[in-house]
Formats: sequence, C-alpha cells, structure tokens
Amino acid sequence: MGLAELLPRVRNFPEGARTAQEAADAIGCELSQICKSLIFAADGVPVLVLMDGASRVDVERVRGELGAGKVTRAKADVVREFTGYAIGGIPPFGHANRTRVLADRSLLAHDTVWAAAGTPHTVFPMAPKELIAHAGADLVDVREDASA
Repeated sequence: MGLAELLPRVRNFPEGARTAQEAADAIGCELSQICKSLIFAADGVPVLVLMDGASRVDVERVRGELGAGKVTRAKADVVREFTGYAIGGIPPFGHANRTRVLADRSLLAHDTVWAAAGTPHTVFPMAPKELIAHAGADLVDVREDASA
C-alpha cells in the first residue's frame, strides 16, 4: 500500500494528536488501539519499535531481541534525521532510511489500530497484521510487564 491508498483514510485533528492519549481521545478509541512508533538506538543504530498506546517498551527485552549491548531512546534530532519525521508524528513505515522494525504482539489484540500519518495532527487506521507487514516488522514481545 502506497501513500495514495492511505490518503482517503487519513484523519486530521487540528488540535493535535501528539501523544497516544491525545490521539485516542480525538479518535474516540481505546488507548491500546493506538500504534506508537518509537525510535531507539541499539548500539548506536536506530531501530523502530511499534507498541500499543497503553503499554511501555521494555528496553531490556528489545536489547535481547536485537542481541545488542546497549539500547536507549534515540534523541529527537537523530529521530528526525533518520526517519524524516518529528517525534509525535512518526508513521510506522515510509521513513527516509530503512532499519530493523520490531512490532509488539499486543497490537494484534484489535481489528484496527491507529498510527501517526507523518504529523502530530494526522492519523490513519489499519488492520494490525497489514500494518506489521507494511512496516516489515518482526513480531515480538517487548512490552513492559505490567505486574513488575
């Protein structure tokens, strides 16, 4: 699916949908139906992690999945340079550079998830399996354990 096919489904929220909670409130969906696109640095190499909006990424699980020595959140300037997008509007695919993509299994809990469409004001719906396929993601378990 290219950008042209996505355009009819993109929804614009002038007041913004910069955070997962803002997006869920604007759309009127569950927080877990938001797909967050988060950039981490694994031994200095950017990696994209797709996570449901109600969960947090367990950096140690990401490190284990990647076999990396160190995983940290990427700085805003690195995110923009690498993806071509600012934090708060990063889509799950269509970035300036290709990288490894990990998608948390929690995204599969819904028939539809909503992801940023390139700006903090735009989102689009997509079936999770379709989104994961378009992103070229490996399906993994990298969310924080809520009971920890």
